Amino acid sequence: MVAVSHDENRLRAVCLWKRAGKPELLWTRSSKPGDTDFRNFAAECGLSLGSEAESDKGRGKTAVVGFDSAGVVFYQIDVPSVDKKEIAAIVKLQAETRLPLPSEQMETAWRNGRVRDGQLSVTVAAARKDRLEGFVENFRDFEPTQIVLDCEGVIRAWRKFFGGSDEQAVVVNARSRNTQVCLADKGRLINAMSLDIGTEDFSDRQSSEELIEVGERFTQDMRSVLELFGCSESESVPIFVLSDSGSAVEAMASALASAGISAGQAPAEVQELEADKQIDPEQVYEYRVPLGLASMAIDGQVESLDVFERIYAPAGAQVKQHWYHSLTITGAIAVLMLMLLVGAQYGADVLNNRKLGRLQADAKFEQAIGRQKLIRAVAQQRPNILELISEINSGEVAGIKLGSFSFKKGQPVRLSGQADGDKQSYEFEKKLQDNKYIEDVRMTLTKDPKGEKLKFAITFHYRNFTKKKGRGPAGL
Repeated sequence: MVAVSHDENRLRAVCLWKRAGKPELLWTRSSKPGDTDFRNFAAECGLSLGSEAESDKGRGKTAVVGFDSAGVVFYQIDVPSVDKKEIAAIVKLQAETRLPLPSEQMETAWRNGRVRDGQLSVTVAAARKDRLEGFVENFRDFEPTQIVLDCEGVIRAWRKFFGGSDEQAVVVNARSRNTQVCLADKGRLINAMSLDIGTEDFSDRQSSEELIEVGERFTQDMRSVLELFGCSESESVPIFVLSDSGSAVEAMASALASAGISAGQAPAEVQELEADKQIDPEQVYEYRVPLGLASMAIDGQVESLDVFERIYAPAGAQVKQHWYHSLTITGAIAVLMLMLLVGAQYGADVLNNRKLGRLQADAKFEQAIGRQKLIRAVAQQRPNILELISEINSGEVAGIKLGSFSFKKGQPVRLSGQADGDKQSYEFEKKLQDNKYIEDVRMTLTKDPKGEKLKFAITFHYRNFTKKKGRGPAGL
């Protein structure tokens, strides 16, 4: 497994293979300062390019590339611990209200965290789509197996080669001109920030006054990052500074300690890494990021925050498509839908508990029968808003942009939006008609006076929730 990472003004790479369950370092490579040409460096690392890659298939050469996490923003979202499909819809709605750019210009990825008090913590990573596409073009010729955020490699390196653990911790990766601050939980990245202060600012060339000034600035920035991470000083989340035992890293840790921020140095360890030639801790520290990336890949750890999932796929794989349309729904609608979901679930739970309490006095058989009837009754009366949105957006129809959405019990569902033309609008209408839960689809089309597109309005009934209840002879 070859891993390549961008280390400020140069590229670094390592080659690992696993023997007897333990990673072995075969070689390391570094480009010259200022040389960040991926194509030339890939050739130096023995990675096949272009047509050569086709003939090299099956020879076991695989590569993982690290992407600089400075171009990624992270969000922590708490959602109800419900079905995975519902979680995906909730995360999408919440994430779109926080993105700095329109959703069609961003790529996102998410994964689950801890469950506390019925709430699931979710980490969301987002990056500009055009920046990801530009990055892919740099190394498309040698088709790496995977692209991983370099901060994921930092966390893996800390655990594997710097004595880290599964506990929640802040890991500080100081580089020459900047510093990555990563929050890890159970050995996984859940947040990251980049500071514009690095080891060069703490070098021996600085005067005492300059060191004091940069130390104050560094500790102030660290306090801001810890607050953003939700790590108050009273919680005592441990802070580890990856260390090469040099004076600059020691000065950074000392500055934090002087400001009352407890931070310990984490020196590199070599016992977890085999090599034909003797390897020293300084070399492990120098290649810590590609070592972490290679270790992840060689152990088959694929559960990364993959913001490239829909941008890049290696040869033989297909780029995945969104399971949803890019809905143009305001943040207010997103909040309303979340409130409806939580409220409906709460009401159902209260009703469930009351009914079951009365059933407890009956025989076990009758109690089981009553429980099943109750579950069916609640399911029939609870409108699942997120399920409806998923049904609307199942299967992709190009050229359709949805605008508004209205759902009220006892009334038809109403949608509006615009289509590129007649063909797209009729395809969307047919998709709804073919859905087994949707009935009586009616569409009206009008020409957009400002352009060539068509505006549409659609009404339909969804299950039994949108149909008015009839009254029988007894007034029921």
